[in-house]
Amino acid sequence: MNFLRPDPRTTIYIPDPPLAKFLFSDTRFAWFWLIVRLYLAYSWLSSGFGKLTNPAWSQTGQALMGFWAKALDGNIYFDWYQTFIQYLYDIQAWTWFSKLVIAGELFVGLSLLLGAFVGIGAFTGAFLNWNFLLAGSASSNPLFLVLEIALVLAWKTAGWYGLDRYLLPKLGTPWAPGPAVQDLVTQSKTPRKSSE
Repeated sequence: MNFLRPDPRTTIYIPDPPLAKFLFSDTRFAWFWLIVRLYLAYSWLSSGFGKLTNPAWSQTGQALMGFWAKALDGNIYFDWYQTFIQYLYDIQAWTWFSKLVIAGELFVGLSLLLGAFVGIGAFTGAFLNWNFLLAGSASSNPLFLVLEIALVLAWKTAGWYGLDRYLLPKLGTPWAPGPAVQDLVTQSKTPRKSSE
């Protein structure tokens, strides 16, 4: 069975309500997502650059070690997450994991700032915020998580005032490759002539 091409005899299509179509699929509302994107981009880039220029984050990871130690001191609600953080703490993963956090924050900020692959960038930001919340850090994480989920839902138009306006039509999606990807696939399938 091919899920990408459902059988019209057995598939029931439930249309989106007009408000959802307007909010998440209509380019006339893209100006709003631009404001959300820029707000989040500023926040993520500020946080990422702050960590990048702080040796306790970028070199030794001591800041992350302190964050984990505080979280392990009763701030984590779920046992499975406590076990996960305890494992990372025990193997002293803060030395390399702090660099992963910095890279993630900078990626999210740049993706949202440039409007390039906004859905992926917002999903990555939501994943980071979700982890910060699981570790017991509320701060701005709940607001950011909600805004990023909204950007994920609006992935088709959230980058309209950005690079996605050009990238998405050219590259397409995994379920509907664009002309650039189709050209690559065609070129890779074309047999090469031997130079005899």
